[in-house]
Amino acid sequence: MVHQYKNNGYNIVLDVNSGAVHIVDDAAYEAIALWESHTKDEIIGRLQADFGEAVIREAIEEVALLEQEGTLFTEDGYEGYLSDFTKRPTVVKALCLHIAHDCNLACRYCFAEEGEYHGRRALMSFEVGKAALDFLIAHSGSRRNLEVDFFGGEPTLNFSVVKDLVAYGRSQEKLHDKKFRFTLTTNGVLLDDEVKEFANREMANVVLSIDGRKEVNDRMRPFRDGGGSYDWIVPKFQELAESRRQTDYYVRGTFTHHNLDFSKDVLHLAELGFRQISVEPVVAQESDDYAICKEDLPQLMEEYDRLAAEMVKRHGREDEFRFFHFMIDLEGGPCVAKRLSGCGSGTEYLAVTPWGDFYPCHQFVGNEAFYMGNVREGITNTAIRDEFKSCNVYAKEQCRDCFAKFYCSGGCAANSYNFHGDIHNIYDIGCALQKKRVECAIMIKAAEALESEKRKEETK
Repeated sequence: MVHQYKNNGYNIVLDVNSGAVHIVDDAAYEAIALWESHTKDEIIGRLQADFGEAVIREAIEEVALLEQEGTLFTEDGYEGYLSDFTKRPTVVKALCLHIAHDCNLACRYCFAEEGEYHGRRALMSFEVGKAALDFLIAHSGSRRNLEVDFFGGEPTLNFSVVKDLVAYGRSQEKLHDKKFRFTLTTNGVLLDDEVKEFANREMANVVLSIDGRKEVNDRMRPFRDGGGSYDWIVPKFQELAESRRQTDYYVRGTFTHHNLDFSKDVLHLAELGFRQISVEPVVAQESDDYAICKEDLPQLMEEYDRLAAEMVKRHGREDEFRFFHFMIDLEGGPCVAKRLSGCGSGTEYLAVTPWGDFYPCHQFVGNEAFYMGNVREGITNTAIRDEFKSCNVYAKEQCRDCFAKFYCSGGCAANSYNFHGDIHNIYDIGCALQKKRVECAIMIKAAEALESEKRKEETK
């Protein structure tokens, strides 16, 4: 399978099955488009008027060589892996600990209902958290590196338990030959010197929630009394980012129908000095006034293109930044299992409520149809686990022939369920935007590679 597109002045050809990316001239681009359905003589006949016979013959030779080398028009070697993939032992490697089902903000788009998750407000006890870490150690098999995200609501509302659980986890590492990678997601309201110092010492990554420009952030992320949170959190986030030397954190925002010009929010965050930025589309029902609709897609596509071009322009400059959704590895990339099934929700990754119940991920918490067990008894609803284990890009008809399938791994199961009642479907708007992000990410990598080659030539 081959995917061709033009972006920011580049003719880009992606060989989906091998992952090879080619930047080609116009003649080769047109020849590749005809390659599988026309003979070489037919291609020459179709294109020689535009490019000349000699140019087209040269392009055909180049395409044939790429095909022979196995970097163009390659066969799919992944589908045959599925039988072994679905039978693999279930090893848990990550937990999302809902340390607090409570929050000090009233974000309008919050899927967690201001921290309540369709239920009562609660804080996780140390005993429940300890049992969750014990479960993770016991069910992680030979995997040494384990991940635990302190999530909410707002986890700093229960910060003493966060600290106690980190201490307990550290005490178990040598005993079980494990290494915990702790992360923290926070709205920043309670971010003070104590939290900052602890996070810098113990947290491998910190996610800082902010939506961008002041008016955008304060519209969607107010305090419970209606006041905006921007002025309160920005100085705290800037200080934390600098204290972490602009690494191992993300400012993470959400754009909605009300700020379709979201690239301005990304660039605003960059202007504030942040170098690790993630701003992604809201997932909401059509009845919500802030929901993204299909009519918004053309503008959003332009915004991604505009942002990608700006990042190419800034590459190597002091004001460059990383945008999470444009990060892509064209050299190695994720393992086969990751390419096929994505985040591992319901199998390798589980969410834990304050009272110790297991759900496939944080977005399923509170939906009793997806209750999987608890920290004391373990996974009792294995049917849910098996259903998620069978969820992969070949189990979704819309994914099988999609060029982005090995980058998005079939998309989010929760979004699919919330819009179609089935985890084996796709969220159509999210899918369209994901494809665009993949195209932009590949273009950025291609531009950087060409720039590097140009510099090498200039230094010879």
